[in-house]
Amino acid sequence: MKLFLGEYAHAIDDRGRITLPRKVRQELGVDEVILTRGFDNCIFGYDRGSWESEASKHLATPNTDEKARSLRRYVFAAAESVSIDRLGRVLVPAHLKEYAGVTGKVIVVGAGDHFEIWDEGNWKRYAARLSTT
Repeated sequence: MKLFLGEYAHAIDDRGRITLPRKVRQELGVDEVILTRGFDNCIFGYDRGSWESEASKHLATPNTDEKARSLRRYVFAAAESVSIDRLGRVLVPAHLKEYAGVTGKVIVVGAGDHFEIWDEGNWKRYAARLSTT
C-alpha cells in the first residue's frame, strides 16, 4: 500500500506544470498519476492502484442511490491520467487548476492513500482552521 506523507511548498509554472516532491514521486514509483477534483477546493492525486481501489468503493454503491450517483459524477468526470515527465513534473489539467484556484504557489500535501495539491493561500486558511479545532 502506498502512503503519502508530508507537506511541500512548490509552484505552478506558466505552462501549468507542478514538480511533484521527490518523496511523492518515490512513493508513486511510476510515471503516471491520476488527478481529480478533491474536496475543499484541492486536487487529489493517486497512483493507479490506489485510484482503482478508490474507484471500486464508488462503483460498489448502487446507481439507484442519488447521493452515490452525484459523488460518482463529481469524482469521475474530473479525473484524468497525466504523465510525470523526466523532471518530475505533471501538467495539471485546466479544469482542475480552475477548480482549485492554483495560479502560483502551491502546497502538495500527503493524505495517506493519496496526495493533494492546494493553492498556498487556500491551504494556509484550511490548516489554520484545523489547528483551532
